[in-house]
Amino acid sequence: MSAETTPITLTDDNFEEEVLDADQPVLVDFWATWCGPCRQIAPIVEELADEYEGRAKIGKVDVDENPQTAQEYGVRSIPTLLFFKNGEAQEQVVGAAGKQPLKDNLEALLGQPA
Repeated sequence: MSAETTPITLTDDNFEEEVLDADQPVLVDFWATWCGPCRQIAPIVEELADEYEGRAKIGKVDVDENPQTAQEYGVRSIPTLLFFKNGEAQEQVVGAAGKQPLKDNLEALLGQPA
């Protein structure tokens, strides 16, 4: 792994195409620049983007710049991480979770053991 894969920047405009129409599971991190816990988990989200390249999409939605998407999914606290499969939100993790719970959710969506 030479170059690091970075999470996809998701917006109100590209959310449907990148997440709802995706042909693989998607982890969406709802965050904001001023949020301490969001900054705390950012490296974990970046590691997952690298580890799951080609098997799952990892994206981030800045809730300040994209309030429509955050409101649509009932995001009230950040960070909120939603796991999508086939265009449907399957799981939700609120708060600065560790890497393993996020991996467990992704693996479950991929249908493989963690």
